[in-house]
Amino acid sequence: MDAIDYEIKGSEMQFVEIELDPGEAAIGEAGSLMFMEAGISMDTVFGDGAKDGAGGGGGFMGKLLGAGKRLITGESLFTTVYSNNAGVKQRVAFAAPYPGKILPMDLRQLGGMLICQKDAFLCAARGVSLGIHFQQKLSVGFFGGEGFIMQKLEGDGLAFVHAGGSIIRRELRHGESLLVDTGCIVALTPNVNFEIQYVGKIKTALFGGEGLFFAKVTGPGTVWMQSLPFSRLASRIFAAAPQNGGSQEEGSVLGGGMLGGLLGNR
Repeated sequence: MDAIDYEIKGSEMQFVEIELDPGEAAIGEAGSLMFMEAGISMDTVFGDGAKDGAGGGGGFMGKLLGAGKRLITGESLFTTVYSNNAGVKQRVAFAAPYPGKILPMDLRQLGGMLICQKDAFLCAARGVSLGIHFQQKLSVGFFGGEGFIMQKLEGDGLAFVHAGGSIIRRELRHGESLLVDTGCIVALTPNVNFEIQYVGKIKTALFGGEGLFFAKVTGPGTVWMQSLPFSRLASRIFAAAPQNGGSQEEGSVLGGGMLGGLLGNR
């Protein structure tokens, strides 16, 4: 596992700048690169980029399994590896895709594994294995939505996870439970019990705006939550967008919308 140095910069739109020693490498999610120095080379690999097919065995079958895991979680079949082939330290930076925070996760301190939302992974040290984690209960599979298929990060190095809005880290005691919107869960340690719970009242489910089900997480363990899931942000943007092919008729009254349409018809 490559031991990398890093610095997270910015406030609402953050990026992480990773310093690689000669011979070290980092893996990045597709489309996450911000910049890299001239001594770094890019190599697109099949699967998760782990050494020797980690997470799926060696050889072609291991790479195929790693790629299949990523495909199930909705990610690209390929991962980009950024290697420092120069004789001095080089830097590469990865940017968050939407407003929020970047969380450094030391997998060694977390017991070698972290479960996270399928779109949360940003980048990691080479050697971190990216897999999938299925919730075991059928109720989660049928109704869990964003919480059903999650990513599993394994290894003993650094991984960087992105979350929307503000972040809260909650340490749950043994038997302590918390009800969370499924989209607000960013990551959790594998010893946390995760299940889906019905809200209990039809009226609340239909008119409360929170959906039919919550995620129930029970300790002991650690849970990271976000205040602005991307799905919530996207739905608000979609609701506010023009609904007839981008026509300006549904724009603001003074900005060429209704008033512009009236004047244009004269």
